[in-house]
Amino acid sequence: MSLAGRHVVVTRPAGQAAHFATALTEAGAVPVLYPVLEIRELEDVSPLLDVAIRLDSFDLAVFVSPNAIEKALAQILPRRPWPAALRVAALGKSSERELARHGIHDVISPPLRFDSEALLELPDLADVRGRRVIIFRGDGGRELLGDTLRARGASVGYVTCYRRAVPQLDPAPLLSLWEKGQLDAVTLTSSEGLRNFYDMVGRLGQAWLKKTPAFVPHARIAEQAVTLGLARVIPTGPGDDGLMAGLMQYFASHGNAHSN
Repeated sequence: MSLAGRHVVVTRPAGQAAHFATALTEAGAVPVLYPVLEIRELEDVSPLLDVAIRLDSFDLAVFVSPNAIEKALAQILPRRPWPAALRVAALGKSSERELARHGIHDVISPPLRFDSEALLELPDLADVRGRRVIIFRGDGGRELLGDTLRARGASVGYVTCYRRAVPQLDPAPLLSLWEKGQLDAVTLTSSEGLRNFYDMVGRLGQAWLKKTPAFVPHARIAEQAVTLGLARVIPTGPGDDGLMAGLMQYFASHGNAHSN
């Protein structure tokens, strides 16, 4: 197997890493868990609870991430059922899995690319004049989705479901693997996560990182990686499946040569 014995860094938040880490293990790789985003609870959930009370007044609910789904529904569903008439939109297979876990199955979701642009291309979101949309997300984030839906005539509101922070992690285990020439690949699944990772590993880690194959499932992350000076950026298809396929293809064609 092309990934046998390969050490692959998984940078997803702690609660989202298991699915991909299991796939790596099954392919013979050694997943190195190093979460670069920490998902924290809200100090004040009252705005979220206010939206929960008013859910029936919306035509469409959009969840921007699995974290938004988990944190929002943990507050909403103990208090009330999800309205049968309220359509749900989400990005990616992991979000669809998380929604299904809560009994929500009829989801508007782009099939090939898991980003706001792909969601906005779907026919369901083409004509939203007069529709009331609520977007569940973390603190901050891109405004493209809301801005575009407003421009198309929708009434759009945001509700924050969680806070993001930079984890306080020791980079020593990564530095040790790099020093031994055993850290073969890094997977990076968000631009914010990439920036955090770059800062977290420090000057020495940055020097190693710039020479390590970095697998990224989106062009925006690839651009950020090149800007930071990473020399071996490998774009992949979206989601866990895209990352796995990219890793398998890359290491199948690179034989037994380790990256460092």
